[in-house]
Amino acid sequence: MLEVSKLIQGNKRTAAKMISLIENEGEGKRELLSKIYPHTGNAHVIGITGSPGAGKSSLTDVLIKQARNNELKVGVIAVDPTSPISGGALLGDRIRMQEHALDKNVFIRSMGTRGCLGGLARASKDVVKVLDAYGCDIIIIETVGVGQSELDIMHYADTTLVVLTPGAGDHIQTIKAGIMEIADIFVINKSDLGNTKKIVTDIEQMLDMSPRYHGKWRPPVVETSTLAGLGIEELWSLIQQHLEASRASGELRVNVRERLKAEVMEMIEENLSNYLWDSLTQNGGIEQMLDDLVDRKIDPYTEANRIFQKFLTERSNVNV
Repeated sequence: MLEVSKLIQGNKRTAAKMISLIENEGEGKRELLSKIYPHTGNAHVIGITGSPGAGKSSLTDVLIKQARNNELKVGVIAVDPTSPISGGALLGDRIRMQEHALDKNVFIRSMGTRGCLGGLARASKDVVKVLDAYGCDIIIIETVGVGQSELDIMHYADTTLVVLTPGAGDHIQTIKAGIMEIADIFVINKSDLGNTKKIVTDIEQMLDMSPRYHGKWRPPVVETSTLAGLGIEELWSLIQQHLEASRASGELRVNVRERLKAEVMEMIEENLSNYLWDSLTQNGGIEQMLDDLVDRKIDPYTEANRIFQKFLTERSNVNV
């Protein structure tokens, strides 16, 4: 078993090995995460999402610089599309951030989606815990290029940046309800290209019409250019302001509670599913049940309820 004490002391090699074990669903994963958990909850998790080509990687790069200028330890989870040949991540994000490779206070990990939808890798939430325990003050999660419905980042990040670009087609199409409602900050990147007024106006009008922001944090719209260095310090300041505001209002704690509730329920469902499936397959009854379903001798609704009731009875007898 990998030593948690080494991770907490900031051993980079240990962190890398733990992340690999988690990604590969290695033996002892849950036991390891259980030991790590008490040492988590200190990092500010920043999610960066948006359409392909919006400049998310370049924005991540300049935010790393801002964090390091403030002497903060940074972890980056750069989610890339999975290679259809090797099954690994296409390491474009790490190439863009290679100038930080020798900085001992920057940990960058590229991860493949491995078929997981939502713009993230399946292991992302557990890797966040490793980087948190490793001592990162800031953890940046950069999603793959996403569309209107890939909203998983909202379940991982304390502050979510939705990155848009001017001249990228129909602005309203880009900021439909789903992706719009997860934004804590809207970033209009590549603003040096001009033509930003229209998209800024569209976002502000949509925010004006939404009752959910009245009396709460209203997502600001900031124009940036990583190439020209415009708006980066303003964006960094807004990220800190959002963290402070969400802490003061209690919203951060509420969001963390909801995330943990979802995570616990997900694990319970997985355990129950595995247990029920094992019990069905052990005596070969699954094949007969499927044949009867195909032949319409039974229906799936009654059968599912029967299996569940049997499970409850068995558990009740064990407890007695």
